[in-house]
Amino acid sequence: MNYVAQRLLTFPLILLGVSVLVFVSIRLIPGDAITAMLGTEAGLLTSEQRAVLARYFGIDQPIWSQYLTWFGGLFQGDLGISVTFGRPVLSVILDHFPLTLELALLSMLIALSAGVPLGVLAATRNERTSDLVVRVLAMLGQSTPSFVLGLLIIYFLSVVFGVVPTMGTFTPLTVDPLASLGQLVFPAITLGFAFAASVTRISRSAMLDVLGDDYIRTARSKGASARSVVWTHALPNALIPVVTLSGVEFGYLLGGAVIVEQIFALPGLGRLVLNAITQRDYALVQGSVLFVAFNFLVVNLLVDLIYVALDPRIRLGKR
Repeated sequence: MNYVAQRLLTFPLILLGVSVLVFVSIRLIPGDAITAMLGTEAGLLTSEQRAVLARYFGIDQPIWSQYLTWFGGLFQGDLGISVTFGRPVLSVILDHFPLTLELALLSMLIALSAGVPLGVLAATRNERTSDLVVRVLAMLGQSTPSFVLGLLIIYFLSVVFGVVPTMGTFTPLTVDPLASLGQLVFPAITLGFAFAASVTRISRSAMLDVLGDDYIRTARSKGASARSVVWTHALPNALIPVVTLSGVEFGYLLGGAVIVEQIFALPGLGRLVLNAITQRDYALVQGSVLFVAFNFLVVNLLVDLIYVALDPRIRLGKR
């Protein structure tokens, strides 16, 4: 528990660093919210009109003053007002986050369901034909960009099978679970393909190491079946690096599904941030990145706790 407490104490410091970094970075992009909102008509504004709009958006103050004002609102749960939507940033984020969360979870489920069994298969048949096939598939998966796979899926579904994937709309899981999963299954395959390849390679490598340990040889000498040795004795310890990879990758899935959401026209958090950057919606970009960073920290904390469940030899206080 001391380790958990230490991690929780670092949360505010990490989030503070992220907030400063994103606050400064978004303002280094040429242009401002007024120009992004009005486009070419921004050049028709008088100096007085521009000053009024700058005061309204809060960009007439020095950058340090803008940051302190925004940071002070965080303690009250106020992430600011989105210029694009004209609504509180937190409300906008919570409207788009469920899609990204469901997409990330479904992608992870697909990746683990395919990657772990294939990794175990390859490890138990080391240097055989099935092992070589799995390794080639894993390398192919890691080397194929997600946007290429996504475009291929859309092409084959629409041209070959005459089925056009549902794009641009999203049915929440709580409204219609089957419709929701049906809309996200192909984006999830696109997003989880490379992840599955990574899981396969990590699982294979970890299983090969574990299968050579002394306690595995002891289990075999006591007459344990091959299935029991692999799935009961070896797999739990081999899953530790897989859990590490999954925790890091899940954090990236929450904030990095921009390309897949853009290809399938999904109104998720990644696409929201991309549009907010082009619109110079400072408050929405800052709030979204901070929200993703917080979720990333929580996921990695949960990963550390799962280590203990998988391997009782690990003691958090000694790490």
